[in-house]
Amino acid sequence: MCGIIGIFGTPDAALMASIGLFSIQHRGQESCGMAVSDGKVIRLRKQMGLVKQVFDQDCLQTLKGSIAIGHVRYPTKGSATEFNTQPHLVDTLSGPSYALASNGDIVNYQEMRKFLEGENVYFKSDNDGELLVKYIAYQVMRKGEGIIEAIRNLMRDIKGAYSTVLCTRDALYMFRDPHSIRPMVWGKTPQGVVVVASESVALDTLEITDRQEIPAAGIIKVSDDGIRILENDPNLYRKLQRPQHCIFEHIYFSRPDSYHFGEDVYRVRENLGAALARQDKGLKADYVVPVPDSSNFIGLGYSQESGIPLSLGLIRNHYIGRTFIKPEQTIRDESVRQKFNLLPNFFRDKSVVLIDDSIVRGTTIRKIVRLIKTAGAREIHLRIGSPQVSHSCFYGIDTPTRNELIANRMSLDAIRDYAGVDSIQHISISDLQTCVSKAEDYCYACFNGDYPLKA
Repeated sequence: MCGIIGIFGTPDAALMASIGLFSIQHRGQESCGMAVSDGKVIRLRKQMGLVKQVFDQDCLQTLKGSIAIGHVRYPTKGSATEFNTQPHLVDTLSGPSYALASNGDIVNYQEMRKFLEGENVYFKSDNDGELLVKYIAYQVMRKGEGIIEAIRNLMRDIKGAYSTVLCTRDALYMFRDPHSIRPMVWGKTPQGVVVVASESVALDTLEITDRQEIPAAGIIKVSDDGIRILENDPNLYRKLQRPQHCIFEHIYFSRPDSYHFGEDVYRVRENLGAALARQDKGLKADYVVPVPDSSNFIGLGYSQESGIPLSLGLIRNHYIGRTFIKPEQTIRDESVRQKFNLLPNFFRDKSVVLIDDSIVRGTTIRKIVRLIKTAGAREIHLRIGSPQVSHSCFYGIDTPTRNELIANRMSLDAIRDYAGVDSIQHISISDLQTCVSKAEDYCYACFNGDYPLKA
């Protein structure tokens, strides 16, 4: 999971891109980057660190131009190094230049990289964003294709999730994989500045009310000639499959104030909590306590449906990043105690329904339960707003091997004992599907192993 931004049509493109990236910083806190074109040169700045650290006022002053693309990253394809940070740039003095940033993962990465290397294409990183831009540059510079045709060939040959922004010296391109797995929304200001981002919150921050999603397999070109919207090529996609949106975007990744896949994220989470409560009729407890922040609205939905009062007994330190997307397990473990603290004297002799959005590796929730038990809780009933994560994701989530997933290694009773809770319940896949309006348009592979794309 990463975040992307694209800006066209303002001399403040770099500043707007930095503001947009900051609003989606939750999608990646390991590194960030930006490429800015002034019509003659594409300037690239990328570095390990957070948006506000990398793109300070002095830095932004050096990034002159009216086109900008940017990226915030947590590592999926490729290790946590500056080489793997996006955007990736292909620059030539006399020929075309391209910069690209993408959110997602490529499932036939090795096959396509081997092909390009066989064509004497050189790689600097292990990141799939570089594969995408090198493929486009190869198609244009070696095969003589136009950029639009090169992107269509990419959609034919490269399999995976990719919500992507590409800039040349004089144009911005945005395109999305045929399954539209990751979110991607675009719009324009009243002054005509075009903005595209991973989540609608970036457009909210930039005060853009007129917006829509990039269509599946769609391509949009923005230049001084205007906005050109190209639907998927019917010759390549005569029977385009249904969308396969990532359901985890609603459960965990996205900010609750985002809107994508035709849904208000916070309402989906409230629906998850209500569905969990309906499974729990007869359960008595003093409070519903969500694990902040992604579980807050799940907890609210549970409380409203069950009648058990909601309380924010866990307090989150917002200067600590999201533990799920820390690149190393040891860092995740160290972050838990720094990230969460308890209201003093709140849990003593209380029975609580503890709400979390998911259990992936299981280490974080175990540490949280220990904190609550040490504070004197009488009973802890753990309720999870997703089915058991028992399969790896290959479309942009950091679960590369199944043996990392606790649901693949332990029974539910064993997980209950490992976590140290009195009871545990997950929402079922069928109940999860009732929480969105078009259940057939989502990918549930991390729960059931039914992958829409295979290498």
